[in-house]
Amino acid sequence: MALSREIMGSSFLASSSSSSTRFFLNQKPFFLPLEGKKVQLVIRKGVKSTTPVAAVSEDLDLVKVVPEKAVRFKVRAVVTVRNKNKEDLKETIVKHLDAFTDKIGRNVALELISTDIDPKTKAPKKSKEAALKDWSKKSNLKTERVNYVAEFVVDSNFGIPGAITVVNKHQKEFFLESITLEGFACGPVHFPCNSWVQSKKDHPGKRIFFTNKPYLPNETPEGLKALREKELRELRGDGQGERKLSDRVYDYDVYNDLGNPDKGIDFARPRLGGDKIPFPRRCRTGRPPTYSDMNFESRVEKPLPMYVPRDEQFEESKMNSFSTGRLKAVLHNLIPSLMASISANNKDFKGFSDIDSLYSEGLLLKLGLHDEIMNKIPFPKAVSKIQEGGLLKYDLPKIVSKDKYAWLRDDEFARQAIAGVNPVNIERLHVFPPVSKLDPEIYGPTESALKEEHIAGQLNGMTVQEALNANKLYIIDYHDIFMPFLDGMNALDGRKSYATRTVYFLTDAGTLKPIAIELSLPSTTPKQKRVVTPPVDATTYWTWQLAKAHVCSNDAGVHQLVNHWLRTHATLEPFILAAHRQMSAMHPIFKLLDPHMRYTLEINALARQSLISVDGVIESCFTPGRYCMEISAAAYKNFWRFDQESLPADLIRRGMAVPDPTQPHGLKLMVEDYPYATDGLMIWGAIENWVRDYVTHYYKDSAQVCNDKELQAWYAESINVGHADLRDAEWWPTLATPEDLCSILTTLIWLASAQHAALNFGQYPYGGYVPNRPPLMRRLIPDENDLEYAVFLTDPQKYFFSALPSLLQATKFMAVVDTLSTHSPDEEYIGERQHQSIWSGDAKVIESFYEFSAEIGRIEKDIEKRNTDPTLRNRCGAGVLPYELLAPSSEPGVTCRGVPNSVSI
Repeated sequence: MALSREIMGSSFLASSSSSSTRFFLNQKPFFLPLEGKKVQLVIRKGVKSTTPVAAVSEDLDLVKVVPEKAVRFKVRAVVTVRNKNKEDLKETIVKHLDAFTDKIGRNVALELISTDIDPKTKAPKKSKEAALKDWSKKSNLKTERVNYVAEFVVDSNFGIPGAITVVNKHQKEFFLESITLEGFACGPVHFPCNSWVQSKKDHPGKRIFFTNKPYLPNETPEGLKALREKELRELRGDGQGERKLSDRVYDYDVYNDLGNPDKGIDFARPRLGGDKIPFPRRCRTGRPPTYSDMNFESRVEKPLPMYVPRDEQFEESKMNSFSTGRLKAVLHNLIPSLMASISANNKDFKGFSDIDSLYSEGLLLKLGLHDEIMNKIPFPKAVSKIQEGGLLKYDLPKIVSKDKYAWLRDDEFARQAIAGVNPVNIERLHVFPPVSKLDPEIYGPTESALKEEHIAGQLNGMTVQEALNANKLYIIDYHDIFMPFLDGMNALDGRKSYATRTVYFLTDAGTLKPIAIELSLPSTTPKQKRVVTPPVDATTYWTWQLAKAHVCSNDAGVHQLVNHWLRTHATLEPFILAAHRQMSAMHPIFKLLDPHMRYTLEINALARQSLISVDGVIESCFTPGRYCMEISAAAYKNFWRFDQESLPADLIRRGMAVPDPTQPHGLKLMVEDYPYATDGLMIWGAIENWVRDYVTHYYKDSAQVCNDKELQAWYAESINVGHADLRDAEWWPTLATPEDLCSILTTLIWLASAQHAALNFGQYPYGGYVPNRPPLMRRLIPDENDLEYAVFLTDPQKYFFSALPSLLQATKFMAVVDTLSTHSPDEEYIGERQHQSIWSGDAKVIESFYEFSAEIGRIEKDIEKRNTDPTLRNRCGAGVLPYELLAPSSEPGVTCRGVPNSVSI
């Protein structure tokens, strides 16, 4: 205690019984009460120290405060470094070399930086450098984390530490998880780091880490102001040159790396981003241009890594679960061999038993290629997995786990519109028949082919107008999304599609039933529009099944290209880039957003490399083929609006809810048993309350929001640079009040967590059984005048399977959605954070976060109850899948549940 009092300069005051005693050393003497005596604090001139010391004079009844020499004391830093579980030979050699050279001074050095300015140097007060101890002794430890110690000696007038610099003089980078300082009177000082520290030879500068105490820009202590600016300048970079994998630079570029024009015109793809084809910006890599077109960036193909800032790359457990999954095995090792081995007449599924065998036998055994492929895979572990029959033996998707033929039924087809993997396209029908918004001179008449006589018999005795007035009619309308691209799509080899509209009727039981499907082709095509209604005989049964398959194919495309990729991956990337470039790690809003930005840049880069690129998985497996990303870009230009991306605004826009202040969350749902909406609104409300508590803690009024230069720069850059092609849109929300900030942040966190989870983690459980949601179709529906009609009548099941994806297309797609639907072991779910108790140095904020976490736990229990409520027929019933996609927690693997904090897969 005596030492701590000396450190804080309060030996005298601690002995005083007066709780109101205050002293200011730079003012004139003044009197304070001390047990009834007059006390004068005096500064003795000519003494350098400013530490007050009490001296009592019996004669004068005064206490003279005289400075004494500053006390020096030791401070210990406990530095937590995370080890890699697996190292290659080169890494092991370098590790041993670093352990040896550490002994001779090529070590890891730390330096403390105070929040105070040194009055002499006018620079922040600094400690002397201290090296981490025992690096060489601990280098062979196999534990996940290793704690090292460094010791500093500082003066009692050092002040409070606000930052630490780290210099890595080793050859190899290391992952710095956290630093804790012990020995200051204020208690332990925490530095959550979670960052790779590069070798000095690669990055000569010192790495800066700030304490967990948040500061708004205008509240930054004097000693940290210059460091705050310096760190942001380094993260922004200079926009020049090619980025190294070890860099930590965040910058913008357009999507000009999806094609490979050097391979020929068939491999060229349009540049996305700019006036011609608007699109959000992505992370800049600075790679050189292609040889054939200077406007396009050269590609990096697997297995070479794509650049993202070093701290955005997957951590080891995440990378292992991603790269050793079926995706790598199927796409990069097996598919070429399979394509060479499968003859032309062996490409289609012959029946349901062929599909079933993928789950019982596996692809290789089914094709009789097991031994042939075995010898072509260079990875021993992959070989052993295939020998065990596991690698290409798929898990049974949940959609057929309870009721094998549920997917064939109309009620299940309709249920998935509100409780499946894509529950965000259904709208309440306001006008019948629906009308297109496309240019009639280009795309033909705007009127739909749907007529009252098509649906009149399906409305429980109501007229169409009565059904509209009673909010009984709903529609999923993909006409305007697909029609501009249909000519090109249908000219592709093995691709056939319609632009579909599906009308549903809301029954008195609260379930939907499909009552008509409109199939449209371009105006240049004979029989441009066709309406298919529920079956009345064997022929119309198969026609209806094919029509539903085409609807599902449309739905799979819009789900993947618009709702999933565009709305939760691509449009969030600019906000993440701007956050790193414009908001310090000390900024409270950066701390709030940090867990919701994890891994997104990396997964988006991997998508550019393998999924959305030329001949990538998306082009190979979805009907639009080479037009996939143009459809995504058209949706960005014509449909996407940030102000309507919040859950309440989206439900209102689609007519699925109306404002009602008497209802929870201020909304009345038109379909009461709408699992995505009912569960989603609970999570939305929890996020909104947490964000409001957080924001109002730091921003008391509009002036604070408007005057926060980092916050305003982040939002302005997100729009003006990251979404530059839409920056002039009038619908962008303003950022002028704490309430504006709450709304923007709640929307971003909702999109990164719950919205993405609802759209992503059901992909294999629903789409892994390809007939339920075929991602592409290869044949149109024949009519009496088509040559194929006789084939259709003779063997409708064979025709149905010939219209679905081929065996190879299906297994490639299944492998991809299996990987995308998988939770990794290091997943962080909503209500969780790294360093849960110390991520912020603000105790009130930590308390609020624990309340938020408890609320998420209560929501999970409510969801469990709903899934056992027999009155909720869209999530409970014989063979009906419970709706768990918004249940917050999950085990690793494919679980069809779990809401991670961020877009991480």
